[in-house]
Amino acid sequence: MSVSAHSTYIPHSAWRALQYFNLYRFLVAFLFVALIWIGQLPEPLGVSNRLLFSISAHIDLACACLFWFFINLRKPAYNLQVTAQVLFDIFIISLMMYASAGLNSGFGMLLVISVAGGSILSAGRIAILFAAIASLSVIVQELYIKLALLFETPNYTHVALLGITFFLTSILGHVLARRIRDSEALARQSAADIEGLAKLNEHIVQRLQFGVIVLDENHYVRLINEAAQKLLGVDHSDNQHIERVSPILAAKLHEWLQYGIENTLLVRSETEELDVQVTFMHLRPDTHFRILIFLDDMAVHRQRAQQMKLSSLGRLAATIAHEIRNPMGAISHAGQLLSESDSIREEDLQLLQIIMEHCRRMNAIIENVQKISKRQPAVPDQIKIKPWLEDFVGSFASHHQLSPDAVNLMVESGDLDVYMDASQLRQVLSNLCENALRYSRGIPLIELKYGIREETNRTYLDVIDHGPGIREDMLDNLFEPFITSELHGSGLGLYVSRELCEANQASLSLFANSENGCCFRITFMQYQTQTLLNPA
Repeated sequence: MSVSAHSTYIPHSAWRALQYFNLYRFLVAFLFVALIWIGQLPEPLGVSNRLLFSISAHIDLACACLFWFFINLRKPAYNLQVTAQVLFDIFIISLMMYASAGLNSGFGMLLVISVAGGSILSAGRIAILFAAIASLSVIVQELYIKLALLFETPNYTHVALLGITFFLTSILGHVLARRIRDSEALARQSAADIEGLAKLNEHIVQRLQFGVIVLDENHYVRLINEAAQKLLGVDHSDNQHIERVSPILAAKLHEWLQYGIENTLLVRSETEELDVQVTFMHLRPDTHFRILIFLDDMAVHRQRAQQMKLSSLGRLAATIAHEIRNPMGAISHAGQLLSESDSIREEDLQLLQIIMEHCRRMNAIIENVQKISKRQPAVPDQIKIKPWLEDFVGSFASHHQLSPDAVNLMVESGDLDVYMDASQLRQVLSNLCENALRYSRGIPLIELKYGIREETNRTYLDVIDHGPGIREDMLDNLFEPFITSELHGSGLGLYVSRELCEANQASLSLFANSENGCCFRITFMQYQTQTLLNPA
């Protein structure tokens, strides 16, 4: 990097170095002034002209204070201040040298220090100018001494060696200073690159689809991205203890650290609306950051798994349709022909009805499986839930010939928007309400209640019945296909409903269950995370 590339930028370290150089000049001048005032000025200081030495020392002290003011003010420009200080220092030291019997006084070393300081502080080749002016000052002074015969014979060898020292010092100081400035420029560039990479990494982490939390050695949160905040339902969790951010997550972390359980586990959030896969990982022990936690919403994985299940069900449905439907059609047709026969006995009619009933049941199962396999991908719509539910309740009550007070719609919040495929939401709600209607007793038979959870800011819809509840032995497999307590049921209603919800990034769960009835809850996705979960 050339000098011109960074000459316009004067770092704080350069001004601080100039302050140190000026402080050196101030201390030297203060020492001379103090010796003058106490009358202890040693020889040969001022031996030739004590008045000139005293005036020069006082001027040097005053100018050192003035330069200190300009340095703190950062005006005039840095290079101008360096040049002025060095040239002034050469001039004052030359006067003191003359007043102290020339080179024999030892003031030449002070000139070397001034030239060296100017060479290090200045940028460019002006350092050679400082050496030339200092050498010229010494030569002119020695020539004047010889011509005026003021002192003993001048020492030209000393002058020559001192001049060489000036130039060597200036060249060496200039080279070292240039290397230092280049190193500082490279360090600044590296720091800028590191800062840029840090911002880029932070941007990437914040845009990740899965949650990321970084803890320090005391388990305080040092980094948490937007996805993790949404999964945990928190805001602004930086510099807080993990116990305050998520007690459940803190408990799992303690178990992992204390008992060495597996580092990947499934955790249900406090709201019981989300299943989150949590992965713990140790970071390098020599850093301030010790533990890395990944949070992954299982709804995304379920959606991917659902696509695989749909593909498998599609092939299964095609196989069932090919292998079973035609034989079942033949059996059903033969049964119809038998039922129309005049020679069939009365006791055989009951067996024939059983055959026809089970044929219809098998045909219904095949149709349900085909509906799943042929279902199009969900296209979430923005639905005004209150008028939509009012329309659904009216249609459902009319279809099932129910009284107006048989289905009760309760509102916990104002009018809300939900995001789900409208046709698929209608199918889910129809399945749940028909199940509720089958078991519920009393008035109202079905209650629909919607609202919003403050913890997660997600809208929910409850379907409540007043039946006997669900048996304990069925809870674990409640949403599995072909699991039913009904003799003539297919066991696909709840399974299809949950699949439809997960296809829309929503969730369906058994929220409450007792001997007085049960409640199924649909929790809709947040609109803010729609683009995150469905980037296409």
